[in-house]
Amino acid sequence: MEQKQTEPASLEEAIKKADAAKMLASIALVVAVLTFGYAAFQTETGGTTKQPAQPQAAPAGQKVSLAAVKDAFAKSTIRFGNPDAKLTVIEIADPSCPYCQVAGGKNSELNKMAGPRFTLVADGGTYVAPVPEFKNLLDKGEIAFAYVYYPGHGTGEVAMKALYCAHEQGKFWEAHDRIMSNTGFTLIESVKNDTARSGEFVEFLSGAVDTTLLKTCLAGGSYDGQLAIDKEIAVSLNAQGTPGFYLNETLYAGAYNYTDMEKTIRSAGIR
Repeated sequence: MEQKQTEPASLEEAIKKADAAKMLASIALVVAVLTFGYAAFQTETGGTTKQPAQPQAAPAGQKVSLAAVKDAFAKSTIRFGNPDAKLTVIEIADPSCPYCQVAGGKNSELNKMAGPRFTLVADGGTYVAPVPEFKNLLDKGEIAFAYVYYPGHGTGEVAMKALYCAHEQGKFWEAHDRIMSNTGFTLIESVKNDTARSGEFVEFLSGAVDTTLLKTCLAGGSYDGQLAIDKEIAVSLNAQGTPGFYLNETLYAGAYNYTDMEKTIRSAGIR
């Protein structure tokens, strides 16, 4: 009888412990998603398409010094515009980061997958991707802009080297817009950091850049060390993830809607 009474008690205790363990695991998962959500993926059932989780966006208004931003701009390899412009914008990015793709505005499929909040205006949503808007301001001569690599997702090294090489040709934006497309994102997820497959980016960017120069640049490892240099620049600005947008002293950490940034832009004297 004692054994029969002990077994149910032990079973009940084991169930309670298991439930408690599940609860702790669930809490840990929620914390992990909230902390690293914008760099995480959730694989869809029955397919290879990957869905980005909700990004963690730090509150706007987090400040760094303007001097630090200007210094970071001066040290950046990929930079455009007048360093004395009213507004200096630095994008901290990783081509393999899903929410960098979302902010890039060239991957409408991924934007839709990210949810209604990130569905582009052109697709019936309310999201205005910030990167194309900054490119417009840059073309008008109203801002200075720099693109700085930080391993926010960690598998975009070959793609980033291709962007450095394209910039060397004066073709950064042409290469950027292809790499930030759905096809480009799929290629990044396939190649990851395998330098032996860099030729796939050469082929993919055919027509946007001089592929002979791109192949030579990638094969020669011209920018292998630049990844670490860019990371140091990002760290100097206290960057901890991607995407991050520094608008002079103000950091927008996450794939913010451009409309949320407009107050800061206007305050810099840009209309």
